[in-house]
Amino acid sequence: MTQDTAVRPRFSLMSREQCEAIHLASLELLRRTGVRVLHPEALRLLRQTDAVITDGTLVRLPPALVEWALKQAPSRIVLSRRGATQPAARLEGAEVNFGTGSDCNNYLNPRTGRHELFTTQTVTDCIRVVDALPEIGFCMSMGVPSDLPEGVSVFQHQFALMLRHTAKPVVFISAGRADCEAIVGMAAAAAGGLDQLRLNPTLLGYSQVTTPLIHPEESLAKLLYMAEMGLPMVHMPSPMMGGTAPMSMAAAMALGNAEVLSGIVIGQLKRAGTPMVYSTGLHHIDMRTTISVYGAPEFELARAAVTDMARYYGLPNWGYAGYSDSCVMDEQAASDATSSVLVALLTGQHLAHDVGYLEAGLTTSPEMIVFTAEMIARMRYFQQGFNVDADSLALELMHQQGPGGQYLSTDHTLKHFRDMWNPVLFSRQRLPTWKARGEKRLSDRLREKTLAIIESHQPAPLPDSVQAEIDYILKPKP
Repeated sequence: MTQDTAVRPRFSLMSREQCEAIHLASLELLRRTGVRVLHPEALRLLRQTDAVITDGTLVRLPPALVEWALKQAPSRIVLSRRGATQPAARLEGAEVNFGTGSDCNNYLNPRTGRHELFTTQTVTDCIRVVDALPEIGFCMSMGVPSDLPEGVSVFQHQFALMLRHTAKPVVFISAGRADCEAIVGMAAAAAGGLDQLRLNPTLLGYSQVTTPLIHPEESLAKLLYMAEMGLPMVHMPSPMMGGTAPMSMAAAMALGNAEVLSGIVIGQLKRAGTPMVYSTGLHHIDMRTTISVYGAPEFELARAAVTDMARYYGLPNWGYAGYSDSCVMDEQAASDATSSVLVALLTGQHLAHDVGYLEAGLTTSPEMIVFTAEMIARMRYFQQGFNVDADSLALELMHQQGPGGQYLSTDHTLKHFRDMWNPVLFSRQRLPTWKARGEKRLSDRLREKTLAIIESHQPAPLPDSVQAEIDYILKPKP
């Protein structure tokens, strides 16, 4: 067996004993306080267990049922590219995959620098940016097109745009079961059938718990359908410290964890082995503005704690990166993006979404996506560390060169110089060269690269037969 000689930075926030304390507190919440379950089928499944149901929809779960469900959920999920079987995003170990966020109304136009409502074209432009950047591993819809006809499903059309303009895995939003059925139908057409989609999933469903301790009917409809199809799902709460959750990290973690665990129980009761991604979108309220905060040390601590809990359970996890509270792509946005990417990599967030979010998730900026991709490449290099082996130590080479020697022309340098990180956007010019090349600031280079992608990148096309199937699914039914 080859010995691993790499020196890598690592970060873990909570000990196993502290994770156990959160777990036991969540079990007590589920046993004593319970959760509201507002879907008839989910209630029917729970009535077949030792769960206690009172007041019609209040469900209290025995710890043994929770422990059973955790044992059923797979410890790894692999997402594939459209039309391929090889893995595109591995949700396991220390793998980290970055992707965008969903459903912003506002688009920060890189051509004008102005905020405007998203259209079908600008959503498509953002998707093509995602497809072009190797550092971005999966796609979410980013924007809500304002120019769709009345009466059509926004979510189905968003998914169709993603399916047509990127081959990367997609995390999708939906309004309920009908949307899920249509979206899975489109994905299955592109995959060559439902069985192929199950074997090589190219999509992951997303639904939300209503904190505190409510599983809405609409969200459970999505969870139950995806479980029925054997497709992966993230069913997540977003506790808001000081609003919908206590104003302490430990209590909010225990509350959110209870919501996640009860969702896992429902998913596994529907179909044992349903692939589910662990996530608690723990935020806090800035009491001066009463808004949800992204760019804050508390949010980064929460991301690390959530990742630790997922690791404690041996489950794939859902994270955040590449976001900011800033309204524009400025120094604040760059700072927030950089720190969040580093935390995601050091903690091992399997799916780190929201790349490109500004204004705390109300605006998407394609320039922010491109900038964050550069930071991902840079921080991945930092995270991979360096080797300490015979070749890396190069003792014989240093002996040969001796005092006053040089290394520019050696085979060792030729072998290793490409190992160094080379920036695309960041400048390493000195003043005379920088002036001779137009005195371009980072913001200038960022805008140029973003516009070049939007104007020139061509995603891999779908076959005509799949395009026709998508059109048929999207066609309004009488």
